[in-house]
Amino acid sequence: MAHLSIDSPLGPLMLAGDGSALTSVGWGRFERDEPDALLVETARQLEAYFTGRLQRFDLPLKPAGTAFRRSVWDAMLAIPYGGTATYGGVAKMLGSGPRAVGGACGANPIPIVIPCHRILASGGAPGGYSGHGGLDTKAWLLALERRHAGISQGNGAAAEQFALL
Repeated sequence: MAHLSIDSPLGPLMLAGDGSALTSVGWGRFERDEPDALLVETARQLEAYFTGRLQRFDLPLKPAGTAFRRSVWDAMLAIPYGGTATYGGVAKMLGSGPRAVGGACGANPIPIVIPCHRILASGGAPGGYSGHGGLDTKAWLLALERRHAGISQGNGAAAEQFALL
């Protein structure tokens, strides 16, 4: 298993992969890095994302989770940069409930790359965020994307824009 620690505007991130795909992104540092080419490329793409130069990651992903969670993560990947969906909208699309979608968001092993920050509660409320910094991190990521996508912060319709993916 390869792993690499990088610096980001959100603090240090830990990237891990199995040699063929990215398997996790977490907050913190590994005691010792053992990178491979994929993790070096992941670091390059994350740096471009954080500066607004990259709007869609192009990485092989292998998040560990149930079939339902993987379907939620696939739905997240379909939400365009700067856009949002609601827990309820994703739940309706998948024939599930908003709490189950929220649980899948909280269990996302590859945050930022699999954009769980783009899922909001009904009416545009932030909902939750399990990453380091909680809702402050979620708000920072959404503001970054909206700024570079040219979406105004006060656009109330943005929360419902992709509710029915």
